[in-house]
Amino acid sequence: MPKFLPIAALLGNAFLWGLSWWPFRTMQGAGLHPLWATALMYSLASTALWLLRPAALAQVLRAPGLWLLALCAGMTNAAFNWAVSEGDVVRVVLLFYLMPAWAVLLAWRFLGERPSPAALLRLLLAFGGVLLVLWPAQGGLQQLARALHLTDALALLGGFMFAATNVQLRHLQQVSAAPRMLAMFLGCLGAGLLGALAGSSVGLVPPWPAFAWGWMGIAALLALALMAGNWALQYGAARLPTSTTALVMLSEVLFASLSSVLLAGAALAPRTLAGGALIVLAALLAARRE
Repeated sequence: MPKFLPIAALLGNAFLWGLSWWPFRTMQGAGLHPLWATALMYSLASTALWLLRPAALAQVLRAPGLWLLALCAGMTNAAFNWAVSEGDVVRVVLLFYLMPAWAVLLAWRFLGERPSPAALLRLLLAFGGVLLVLWPAQGGLQQLARALHLTDALALLGGFMFAATNVQLRHLQQVSAAPRMLAMFLGCLGAGLLGALAGSSVGLVPPWPAFAWGWMGIAALLALALMAGNWALQYGAARLPTSTTALVMLSEVLFASLSSVLLAGAALAPRTLAGGALIVLAALLAARRE
């Protein structure tokens, strides 16, 4: 049982994020754009955590490293939530899980970890999988450029910033959990709010809607779920090897794929399945190496 609990916690977190597209789309259907929803949910989560751990805010304010963590985590969540609310769920999640490839490049640049031949092979597998996922059924490079969507760019940005978040967390291992969590929550609040305000100014994001108990109730429940998911992630990751954590978190791809097929009637094209297999293989090889 003690060995099972950390794995169950990670599975719960992966299940939460694999199904997060559903409540975000429900809120969007009720008039609340995912960027406004992100700002609202993380304002609730930040307030709750601050009330539980008042000293954490002072630690965040005097630690520049936590500011950078807030920026990375905020951009990760804002980009992913927007992409998964409007784009093809499986495609978005697969592009987001290019994260192991970005981690190799970021560790090379910021941690001085030169990639081994095996790491370069994982990069080729991952980027080859991305090309298969994005490549249109008929056409070449010109058709590929036309087929790209805003949600594709958001998914890639979210995965890149998630890798940057993990690199930053490695720099902040000596910081306790509460300040790290609060920094991440405040970053998500700020990124969602600034993104929504900027998008509204150019007509890309609808303005803040009239209050409705429907989307407010979903936002409050999802905020509680995200807090529980963050705790589950930290609980599981602190008690399991990094390789095991990475393998278990890949179950998010399975949860997202199955839920999109069952709840939204999505169809998985052979090219998407082949590209996804390469991306997941690259992630599995990275986990096996660690």
